Amino acid sequence: MASVHESLYFNPMMTNGVVHANVFGIKDWVTPYKISVLALLYDMTATKITLPERRRLNKLILPLQQGPDLTLGQFLKTVEECCPQAAYAVKLRLHEMADGELKDMEYFFSTLPTPFTAFDSEAYKTSVVGLFMRHMLLAYNKLSFSQVYKLYKSLQHYYHSHYGKPTDAQAGLPALAADDSDMDLTSTEDTVGDRMDKEELDGPLHESELRNDNNPSRGPLSQKQAEYFLARQAYLLKNDENKALKPAALQEELNNMLKFNPDFAEAHYLNYLNSMRVQDIFLSAHSLLHYFDRLILSGNEGKSNGDEGYGRSLRYAALNLASLHCRFGHYQQADLALQEAIRIAQESNDHVCLQHCLSWLYTLEQMRGSDSTVLTEDSVKMAAHFCLPYLASLGIQSLVQQGATQGKTAHKLMDALKDTDILHWKHSLSELIEISLAQTTSIWRMYGKSTMALQQAQLLLNMSSLEPVNFGVQQNNTEAFAVALCHLAELHAEQGLYSAVSEILLHLKEQFPPHSQHAKLWMLCDLKIQFERHMNEGKYHLAEPLVTAISALNKTEGLYRKAQVLKALNRSTEAYSILQRLQAHCEKTKCTEVVIRVMLSTAELHWESSGFSTALPLLLQALALARQHHLQSLASESILHLAFTQLMLGVPEQALSVLHEAIEPVLAHGSVMDKGRALLLAARCQMAVAGFRPNGQGQADLHLAGLAVDTLKEATAYFSKLSCKERLRDVHYLQAQLHHALGQTSQRNRSAMLFRLRDQELQSPAPPVSMRL
Repeated sequence: MASVHESLYFNPMMTNGVVHANVFGIKDWVTPYKISVLALLYDMTATKITLPERRRLNKLILPLQQGPDLTLGQFLKTVEECCPQAAYAVKLRLHEMADGELKDMEYFFSTLPTPFTAFDSEAYKTSVVGLFMRHMLLAYNKLSFSQVYKLYKSLQHYYHSHYGKPTDAQAGLPALAADDSDMDLTSTEDTVGDRMDKEELDGPLHESELRNDNNPSRGPLSQKQAEYFLARQAYLLKNDENKALKPAALQEELNNMLKFNPDFAEAHYLNYLNSMRVQDIFLSAHSLLHYFDRLILSGNEGKSNGDEGYGRSLRYAALNLASLHCRFGHYQQADLALQEAIRIAQESNDHVCLQHCLSWLYTLEQMRGSDSTVLTEDSVKMAAHFCLPYLASLGIQSLVQQGATQGKTAHKLMDALKDTDILHWKHSLSELIEISLAQTTSIWRMYGKSTMALQQAQLLLNMSSLEPVNFGVQQNNTEAFAVALCHLAELHAEQGLYSAVSEILLHLKEQFPPHSQHAKLWMLCDLKIQFERHMNEGKYHLAEPLVTAISALNKTEGLYRKAQVLKALNRSTEAYSILQRLQAHCEKTKCTEVVIRVMLSTAELHWESSGFSTALPLLLQALALARQHHLQSLASESILHLAFTQLMLGVPEQALSVLHEAIEPVLAHGSVMDKGRALLLAARCQMAVAGFRPNGQGQADLHLAGLAVDTLKEATAYFSKLSCKERLRDVHYLQAQLHHALGQTSQRNRSAMLFRLRDQELQSPAPPVSMRL
């Protein structure tokens, strides 16, 4: 059967030496599945069905007609869910034909309502049902006797493959095959070649091409079925990948489709999209090149200028190839393809294509780590000149992103985003609205405004898409949604709400499978949350293996966390070496946030060797950088480190004064861990200012000591939320000393007991409280 289809149905047609590849030889033909659909439609027009069941069946008609052929079991199950009575009637009618004689099938087609006479039924000539019936009747009437016989035998096999075969003789029955002239509804003549094809069709067909439950869709699709299948799968891949076929299943269907029509360009493009899902660089590039090859071969007269023809296909082929290499990180190959696209577009005077090339050019420069501000500004100006709002808006958003990393003030960035939002709503650019909201969320997170970031993330997730909803699917698998959900997970993790984090990550894993393009976002987010949780709980042996996984996704983040683990394990020399390397790299790539974090970690290493005065210049430099780039959370962190250093240098009054500057933003926007650390530091400063001495010498200020007790109690609540046992041990130790100084024996004993329990549970010597913030 494969050889017949390849030679008759989908051979490229030659016209004036040009191969017209995207031509289906067959518009539509009769199959056993379509006879089943006809039986259902006949039953709907001939019998009375309740209104709810009729509504459900009406919604089912179009997918059944346009979709690929189903097995009998799948078809009956689908119909039975809508109307059991109709499914039973279809089963009976098929049983009469399959277990009867050929004349029973002939009688069935003769009794179908004629679309030109059925004025009062669903089978009227202008209705969907009427058009389908007309196509089937015309296709059936054009069959030769031998083909009608084969159709009948195929119907028997179709029926008995589900309900059991009465004899073994029918195991090798051939399925229906037809030729170009017999099935094509536009054909009016029977040529000599067609008669020869009929003789070939009368021969036996290979059993492997028969449709059965184990091999449900191995025959060729008609033009309408193929177009519907490709459109549906492409839409689902773009908007909700989980509802599309699995990569392996879709690949199998596409291979089957290309087997019967190797020059079907749209199938090659869907093959390209499917290969991108599983990060298959070879097959995706192969399919993309095949797509443009077929597109060029089926073009109009091969005009090199203008909007059509070979020239347009060639330059956009090079541009798509450049974007493909960009995605896989092949920057040199991407640059070569981009230069080729620019050259062809300049020759063709195609300004739109040149603008797309310019957009990819500054994107490529950003990926390489170069400054692309000038290129981006030029791209925005030219896109506005040629009335390309999409590209202009993308350029502005890129400039906003660069401005955020270069220390631009928040109000300037938000004003720029507000102007682009007006443009988005004016032109209904739903995708760019989502990107704008995700970018605003990221900017507020970077600035340390967690409440504003949470609001923007929720706004994006609750926004209704402006895109038309097809196949019952809304667009919710874009990068913007992944970024917003990752921010949401991290914000919940910072507040110790790990059950909510698990639900968000579960949704991310379902919405963005591991093989998908944006899966790395939630993978890195999940690993970072796990790492921080284990570090907070003091489970360094569990945090250490995560460093390798984080490094695989983001080398910079992996190095920073490796230094954190080494520092926690008291391997200071190794940690210091890594931090110095990391700082040099981040200063070169202008990654300011990581530079500040590295400086703070280096200062903590100096504390361990009692080098508090050595740590001061680093902390002041980190604070200056944070304020210069308006990074409030890192500025507050730097102030906490400065206050701790001043406390250790013996100026607790100054430390408490500095701490009051940072405590408000920390309590408003900081994580639970930051709040607990800030309050613990505040309590220690209060104890030092009150003149409290562990050995009991001197008269302590009882009022300040009482304030320190309250502060420690609040810190305990935060640390308990994170199960931070080491910090709780420190808190109980200080509480016991305070209660002892205040003469509160019962509270002292209780705190001492809690300290002892924590100490026994940790089974590790407590580090000096003075050496850690």
